Amino acid sequence: MKILLDIPDNKASSLMEVLKSISYVKAKPLTDARALLMKEIREAVEEMKLIRAGKKKARNAEEFLNEL
Repeated sequence: MKILLDIPDNKASSLMEVLKSISYVKAKPLTDARALLMKEIREAVEEMKLIRAGKKKARNAEEFLNEL
């Protein structure tokens, strides 16, 4: 199982030490850039689920490309 935690910077080092002391736990910090990427991907997946369920309207490709 993978768990993503959001911990204040001033508390993170002590929690990481506790996690590393447990033999069956593998813990490594995420960079801010990677955390942002994961958040954006999660939001995109949720948006796709809403579109497929008919709860949100999809944009056409031309609108999308113009936004870029």
